Amino acid sequence: MYDLARVCGNFRLDGEFTAAEKYGTGHINDTFKMRTTRQTYILQRINTGIFREPEKLMDNFVRVCDHIEKKIAREKAADPACRRKHLQLIAARDGRPFYRDAEGNFFRCYVFVDQARTYDVLENAGQAYAAAAAFGAFQNDLADLPGRLHETIADFHHTPKRLAALEEAVKTDRCGRLGEVGPELEFIMARKDEYSLLIREKDAGNLLERTTHNDTKLNNVLIDDATGAGICVIDLDTVMPGLPHYDFGDMVRTGTSPAPEDELDLGKVGMRFEMFEALLRGYLSNAGRFLNAREKELLPFSGKLITLEIGIRFLTDYLSGDVYFKIHREKHNLDRCRTQIALARSIEQQFDAMRRLNDSIK
Repeated sequence: MYDLARVCGNFRLDGEFTAAEKYGTGHINDTFKMRTTRQTYILQRINTGIFREPEKLMDNFVRVCDHIEKKIAREKAADPACRRKHLQLIAARDGRPFYRDAEGNFFRCYVFVDQARTYDVLENAGQAYAAAAAFGAFQNDLADLPGRLHETIADFHHTPKRLAALEEAVKTDRCGRLGEVGPELEFIMARKDEYSLLIREKDAGNLLERTTHNDTKLNNVLIDDATGAGICVIDLDTVMPGLPHYDFGDMVRTGTSPAPEDELDLGKVGMRFEMFEALLRGYLSNAGRFLNAREKELLPFSGKLITLEIGIRFLTDYLSGDVYFKIHREKHNLDRCRTQIALARSIEQQFDAMRRLNDSIK
């Protein structure tokens, strides 16, 4: 699709371009693993259909990476391994943090973190703890970030507005798919009163706006091959002001079920309590340094809320003609919605135990 050799020639790379290949399983951007004669990099084309202001996105990206890099340098300046704990952005030849080609495509490049990998489905509780601890550390590192970041997608985790978008998609039914989604709509609408809880608590001053990742799929943390530790948080496009619950909730959504988010056999979908416990303990090992009592109290609820919110978004996209999330088969977004509902139902069945565990962790 792109002349990657020409694109890469516009970055300040170490060595000469040799090859590039598609990489990863992301829904939004086009990602490539790219090699030179001396180094390996990640090259990404930013999806400007989703991120309408890529300059602001990259300003956030630079501010976040620079802040974490300086903090790591102060704390462990003598440890060269710390370079693997944050994304190292490569400047374009004109000095900007991105390259824009003649067709208007925006590209960015950063150093590939070797001897580490991501997991679409976590294999054990140790991985869950490590990934959640990494996200908690990421939030903690950015707790003193000066100023306020740009909102790269306005109201990204504003669940009532996501519900309103679904209601509009139902009203218009522009693709004639409404007749297929009756049970899914019934489940979602039966919980309508719960979707505004976090927003109400924020407005009341009980929850504080912080710098959050906002897309904490567990495959957005690199797990070190040798130590099993979560070493680097990636995919920073949605790092912006938000509530910590958005991040923890998405960890529960993506980390507790043994099945992928588009699993067709719903009998395989469910929240593994041992994974929830590992996520909660790992996250609080770092995020517990700055969360207040009410923020901690609402962590179990956030797992259910964000699971339902993402289900709402998948269903909205299905009714709208699959215009946001990439699909790879017919009814893919409907399948994703059904998986979220199955997981939310499992969370509800274990919710009392989740709250008791949360209350027991000091």
